[in-house]
This record gives sequence, C-alpha cells and structure tokens, in this order.
Amino acid sequence: MKAALLTIHGRVQGVWFRASTQEKAIEHGVTGWVRNTSDGSVEAHVQGEDAAVEKLILWCHTGPSGARVEQVEIRPSLVEPDLTTFTIRG
Repeated sequence: MKAALLTIHGRVQGVWFRASTQEKAIEHGVTGWVRNTSDGSVEAHVQGEDAAVEKLILWCHTGPSGARVEQVEIRPSLVEPDLTTFTIRG
C-alpha cells in the first residue's frame, strides 16, 4: 500500500478539481481526502494499491477540463488506516 500527499498548483480552484479528484479516486479504489488551500492550490492525501495511486497521481497532472495544472508536488506520506473513503474537505 502506498500513500502520498499532493499539492497541485495552477488554475485548480473553481474548476471542479476536488469533485473530479474524488470521482477518479473512487473509480480507482483510492482512499483519502482533497481540499482547497488558501494559496489557491489543491492538496490531497491519497492512499491505496501502488498502481491505483500512481494512476490517480498521473490524472492529477491534467485534472478535469477547465483546469490548468502547472505543477504537482508529491511527498511520501504515512498510510492512515482510518481512511476508508475519499472525501472532500473544506
């Protein structure tokens, strides 16, 4: 199992990025959360099977139509066993 903390920069707020990320995460069986940040980026904690997490990370490099992703920061994270779904926070 793999976990990562992502920070996605660019035009990623106001373009359904969080809802689309949740949809893709559920589609790939990934758990975690996604939220907007005050600096205009989107942050996500993603965890699951290695291949599924990698697919979601790859999708985050483009995001939904209307988004313009400039950079995705990827940091290793600890698996949080209590996360059993993928939620949108704040």
